[in-house]
This record gives sequence, C-alpha cells and structure tokens, in this order.
Amino acid sequence: MKQTVETDIPDWGSFGKPLFDNPEARALSRVGVVDVGSNSVRMVIFDGAARSPAYFYNEKVMCELGAGLSETGRLNPRGRVRALAALRRFRRLADDLGLPGLHVVATAAVREAKDGPDFCDEVKSETGLTVAVIDGGEEARLSAQGVLLGWPGAYGLICDIGGSSMELAEIGEGDVGRRVTSPLGPLKLRDIKGGRRARKAHIKATMEELRGEMGKQRDRLFLVGGSWRAFARLDMLRRGYPMNVLHEYRMTTKQVHQTIKFIEKGDPDEMRSLAGVSSSRMALIPYAMDVLARLIRTFKPKDIAISSYGIREGLLYEQMPQMLRDRDPLIEASRFSEAKDARLPGFGKHLYDFVIPLFKSAPEARVRLVKAACLLHDVSWRAHPDYRAEVCFDYVTRANLGGLKHSERVFIGLALQHRYRNKREGNRFEPLYKLLDEKDQKQAEILGKAMRFGAMLWMQNDAPMGTLRFYPKKRQLDLLLPTAARPLFNEVAEARLTSLANALRSDTRVILRD
Repeated sequence: MKQTVETDIPDWGSFGKPLFDNPEARALSRVGVVDVGSNSVRMVIFDGAARSPAYFYNEKVMCELGAGLSETGRLNPRGRVRALAALRRFRRLADDLGLPGLHVVATAAVREAKDGPDFCDEVKSETGLTVAVIDGGEEARLSAQGVLLGWPGAYGLICDIGGSSMELAEIGEGDVGRRVTSPLGPLKLRDIKGGRRARKAHIKATMEELRGEMGKQRDRLFLVGGSWRAFARLDMLRRGYPMNVLHEYRMTTKQVHQTIKFIEKGDPDEMRSLAGVSSSRMALIPYAMDVLARLIRTFKPKDIAISSYGIREGLLYEQMPQMLRDRDPLIEASRFSEAKDARLPGFGKHLYDFVIPLFKSAPEARVRLVKAACLLHDVSWRAHPDYRAEVCFDYVTRANLGGLKHSERVFIGLALQHRYRNKREGNRFEPLYKLLDEKDQKQAEILGKAMRFGAMLWMQNDAPMGTLRFYPKKRQLDLLLPTAARPLFNEVAEARLTSLANALRSDTRVILRD
C-alpha cells in the first residue's frame, strides 16, 4: 500500500492542521547546537520539524572548563584541551552529516575567564566555528525558552544550574519575565574556603539578594541542568520510583529534604552506581543540594519539576515560527509519528471521531490523551504480534514527548497496550500502573478496547465507519453500522465489541443503517 501523509484533514479545534510538512517547520530539520558550559561541552542535533523535537544526535564531554576559575581567573588548562578536541570532533560530525552550520554558545566559564576571548579565537582558528559568548540574562532566557518548548503553558520559576553559575527566570503565559544570574555553580562553590558552614552562609546571602530581584515566586519550580537531573536520579533511587524518565519528574519540598539526608548518610560510590550517575557529576552533588535546599526555603514553591529541556532546546525554540510554538507538543509529535510509521496515516483522526462518544464528559486534559493515543495506535505495527503491546507501552513511557506528566504517559501506554490485547496483567510494566488510580486505569482500558475494536472497521479515510453511542445511565452501548461496513463486522469484531461493552459494564446493540 502506498503511504501518504494526509495534510488536508479537517482541523481538530484548537490543535489545527499538522505543521510538520509546512516549509517553515521543515527548515528546522537537522538543527545543530553546541553548548560550551562550565562543566561539559555538548552537541545536540535536533530534528525540529515536529513540535516535540527528536534528538537525532546527542553527545557530551565532561571538560570542567570552569574548574579553578575562582582562584586563577582562567579556564582549566586540561579542560580547555578537552573542549577544543570535542569541538573539532563536533565540527567534523556536522560536516559529515551535511548540516548547514552549528550554533555554538558559551556560558559562565568562558565569559568570566581572562583567557575566554583567546579560547574563542583558538576555536575559530582550529575549527572555523564562531562561539557566541552569552551573558547571564541571555542564558536564563534561553533556558526558560527550553522549558516553554516542553510546557507551552508553563508558569513558575526556572532554575538552571551550570558548573560556574545559576540562573533564575520567571515564565508565564508563554513569555519569559524577570531573570537574573548568580555565582552559585558547584565548581565555584567548591572553591569557597571555610568548609560547608561558610558555603551555606554564602549561598544564603546570595539567595536573599536573588529574592530581592525576583520577588515572590511560589508557583512551580522547574529545575534545569545536569546536577539537578543527577539529584532527581538519587531521589528516584530513594523512593523506588518505577519510571526512569527524568523529564516532568515531580518532587515535593519534603521529598527533597528527605533525599538530602539520604545522600548525606549514604555511600557515594554505591548510590552513584545504583542511580546511574557519573563520578564527576556525583562529586558536585553536595554543592548543588545545598543550593537546592536554600532555594526551596527561600522561594517556597508549590511543587518541583525536572526539565530535561534547557538552553539547547531554548536555542531551537528561538528559531521556531510562532505558529509552531503555539501548538500542543504532544499532539504534533503524535501526528508526526503517525505520518512516519502508521500503515494508513490520517486514520487516527477517524479513530478519534469513533471513540470520543465514550468520553463526552471528559475534561480537555483527558481528551488530548485520547487524541494522542488514537494517533499512535498503529505506529508499532512492525513489531512482532506477540510483543506489540509491550513495544507500544515501552515507546510511550520512554519517548521524547513534551507536555506529558508521568501518569499521562502511563495512561496512553496502558491504552495502547489494551489496543493489542485484552489483559494488562503479567508483564514487566505492572509496577508503573501504580502511577494511575483504579479509575484512570479503567478509563485507559476502555480507550484501548475501543481502539482495538475501531481498528477492525478500518476503511479508506473517506469511507464511513461505524458510530458509537453510549448512554452511561442506561448502561447501553450502541453501534450504528453503515451497510458498506457490514462485511467488516465478523465474529472477531463482534468479540471485540463485546469486550468493550464489558469494560463499560453495558449492554450492546448493533443497528444497521444505510
């Protein structure tokens, strides 16, 4: 069957038409970004045509350019050699991949070091790359934009910690507000004389200054940066958390304090090994956690979320047209996956129209999950039939999909699992189910079984399929079946309709119509 991407399907209300084939969006395919930080140098190549960018390539080298900067005023000589070698490699990779160019930015260490300009000149001479050295306010703005890429409607305080600095920025209604930089990076804190007591006093005094500039910030706190992600892995270890995805991982202030005590009492090497944290990153955790403890004590956030998106994603967001920024990243990414991997791109829209009568009273937050599940219902068809249920669950719970809480990942994954089999017990994903309450588990089952049945009525996109009508008070489920679709309703389809009715605890009728 010839596969085509259907771009003329009707709008889905506020979600509009797919944009990934729009020329402005396609121009974002293969965008290369290099972040020369105080602790690491990383290159990311995005496929940014969809609203949730795919990470085509991602490589990091721990250089510690900012180590010893407070004492010497210069870049770490060994780190400088390693950074230059990494940039040579990244330039060669970009050339071999045919990238039109690399966007290279440097942050605190390079902008503060006496030999920072000399380093940039050496990079230019050796690689031809131009390093844009950005100030703290710009660093904060780009990090905040990275968070907006993942959460378009996010509000709260962004905290981006690097090796030599820490930035704060406020976001709300899609915009970046006040922003400020500070010297609270772990590499600088490590150089403070007087031990932990002196370090804590310095952090407290600096944080009070930041509160004076930022004002009250008691909404959500978004944590950006490798040290925060490492801390979150240790929090997951302490809690026995069943999902390893860091993006959108949530912590309470109480849990943060519990994990700080857990780290202080534990064996660093054992924790590092169990949590999958590098030794160089683990060495910075004691400094970062002192900052975090004072940060939450100062600003008292209502909750805390980890963002895997930061300055690099902010650079991509900077290039996105506004029409793409305004889209729901989950729906756009799901449409992109359907167009790329489904057997009949565009059928997800018709499947959504078919199953949505079962969710007439659902809030918009649930409706968007139904839409995403319908778009993704067939993207795992190439997997072996015995493993499709596991493959699709694994894909959704681990995929780079923006705008999804962990519980929402499990909801879509469980729905897709029921798309391919009736039962969900007896597999390796059962520990994840506890992220959903029983009511949501049942709703995911209903959605999955509705998709499983609806896929039996698969016809060309312009042909009418059946219509579901559900009467919750009467516990009645009706299928209105067009005459043209009657040959598709065989005993297997009937069994799947019965399974759906059982999940709804309803009787069912099949009504033929012309």
